Amino acid sequence: VALKRMLNFNVPPVKNSTGEPVWKVLIYDRFGQDIISPLLSVKELRDMGITLHLLLHSDRDAIPDVPAVYFVMPTEENIDRMCQDLRNQLYESYYLNFISAISRSKLEDIANAAIGANAVTQVAKVFDQYLNFITLEDDMFVLCNQNKELVSYRAINRPDITDTEMETIMDTIVDSLFCFFVTLGAIPIIRCSRGTAAEMVAVKLDKKLRENLRDARNSLFTGDTLGAGQFSFQRPLLVLVDRNIDLATPLHHTWTYQALVHDVLDFHLNRVNLEESTGTESSPAGARPKKKSKKSYDLTASDKFWQKHKGSPFPEVAESVQQELESYRAQEDEVKRLKSIMGIEGEDEGAISMLSDNTAKLTSAVSSLPELLEKKRLIDLHTNVATAVLEHIKSRKLDVYFEYEEKIMSKSTLDKSLLDMISDPDAGTPEDKMRLFLIYYISSAQAPSEIDLEQYKKALMDAGCNLAPLSYIKQWK
Repeated sequence: VALKRMLNFNVPPVKNSTGEPVWKVLIYDRFGQDIISPLLSVKELRDMGITLHLLLHSDRDAIPDVPAVYFVMPTEENIDRMCQDLRNQLYESYYLNFISAISRSKLEDIANAAIGANAVTQVAKVFDQYLNFITLEDDMFVLCNQNKELVSYRAINRPDITDTEMETIMDTIVDSLFCFFVTLGAIPIIRCSRGTAAEMVAVKLDKKLRENLRDARNSLFTGDTLGAGQFSFQRPLLVLVDRNIDLATPLHHTWTYQALVHDVLDFHLNRVNLEESTGTESSPAGARPKKKSKKSYDLTASDKFWQKHKGSPFPEVAESVQQELESYRAQEDEVKRLKSIMGIEGEDEGAISMLSDNTAKLTSAVSSLPELLEKKRLIDLHTNVATAVLEHIKSRKLDVYFEYEEKIMSKSTLDKSLLDMISDPDAGTPEDKMRLFLIYYISSAQAPSEIDLEQYKKALMDAGCNLAPLSYIKQWK
């Protein structure tokens, strides 16, 4: 909703308005692109009047009679480029939207550039949007995609981290969380584990929220734009937990559709990228594999199959794809059958009444064609994605890993020794073996003896594993 309002020049879009949208250009940086792409498709952008969407730092031609909506982070280089656009008179008017709050000094830089370029009247609006987070689903968001290694678990737990680096990481996390609650229009009740990075985030976020509420005139949590979040009795609960509480879960091999896609395929911001080999081609030197083609698929909220089955165990998903395919074929056969019946010969009354009956059926079949085509597209999409996942499961024996790790984590009896699993050359990649051993090491009540550990280390090294993660977990434990 906030994005649509921004693209409508920060005026709430009117529902059922039949008028033509105002045609405009959208200029974003990489951060803006990551926020918009999981939520709005190119078609939806076009429906809202966006004819062109371009990266801020690309070479752009002047379009002097079109307004431009900017959606960027308030960084030094972005501000410089916007000032350059003003000087070059690229667009008719400028709507500047910053992903998180812009500082006064940077705002003055833009003002000076506008005065210098004699373009003050063209800068129509400047807004802080407070949208510095990426919404992937109705009930899931992530803090960032660009430079995400800067706020990762590794970044926070590096032994050589300085205080200033830690402050920067905490400020980045707090800024994103603050933006989330401003967009939600509600002030959370914050709970956190003590003595950890989670507590540092909680204290900083609490301070930032209080400072904002203290200035009643400029508070982001009052006013018409945001619903009465401040006065609502339904305050959300924000629980901040340190990852160290449960390190085994992110290492665990999973068995549900969405988690497997995330684990084994190239899946970012709701888009999965697959490499598909297109069989073999014959040449004078004999058959050789064709080049692999890259394909991208969007797994979004509008994909009904994905919404229904993303949390299902993988065998159920494969079954459901098959069922969908059969139901699609039945509908397709029905349309074909009706088409052939329409060529009825003879003038007897039975044939005529049958014809009018079938005409009604055919009309309804034709009107359901777009729906049928969409169904076919989704079946093809999930057939390809599920096949790619299945190849990984077979080649790496991921089902065996999943069951074995489940037993370790639930403290059940193991039917095969861990050493055999690690030594099996056909089961999994070196990374799979390392993940399995780390789960065993984290989950066991007492660490294995030095003699056992040396045996495991040797087996892991023979399997081609890098032992650095193990030395970190030993220190951590």
